[in-house]
Amino acid sequence: MCTFVYAKCSSLERLELWDNMYYLASDMKLPWVVVGDFDVVLHEDKKTGGLLVHPPEYEDFAFCVKSCGLFDLGYKGSPFPWWNGRPNAECIFKRLDRVFVNLPFQNLFPTIDVEHLIRTGSDHAPLFMSCGEQATNFIKPFKFLNFWTKHETFKEVVRQNWSADFIGDPYLMLKRGSC
Repeated sequence: MCTFVYAKCSSLERLELWDNMYYLASDMKLPWVVVGDFDVVLHEDKKTGGLLVHPPEYEDFAFCVKSCGLFDLGYKGSPFPWWNGRPNAECIFKRLDRVFVNLPFQNLFPTIDVEHLIRTGSDHAPLFMSCGEQATNFIKPFKFLNFWTKHETFKEVVRQNWSADFIGDPYLMLKRGSC
């Protein structure tokens, strides 16, 4: 189960989101990932610059996360994926964007990584989540094994395929096995 969040700016309006999350979590038996812009920090140290954070706001958020059986996966990259775009004394950085999972999701994907990518064209940095090692798909290179030359039909197979009518490089045709 995947829930995407784009939270309201008002702390009162976010209470409705927390209620909806409680409702979803109350029955949640499936692996669950909740990702998005929560528009509130989880703790006062997740913000730098600007006015102080109002504790009841992040305490409500932290209580919701805990009550829903969710936990933060941590991250790689910049500690603050949101920036207000202002310079110097007016500059504010926050960690508003997060990925939370429940225990069944963590058990299903034990090697999850979250990375805060570089902001481009937005005040939010994209989040990149990988759920484990991904097999790299690549074409195995052609290998010539010397023992093939010892086979009794080797020269005849090469002669027939080398002189066959085709469009393209004879070596590539032999490599593809279309001979």
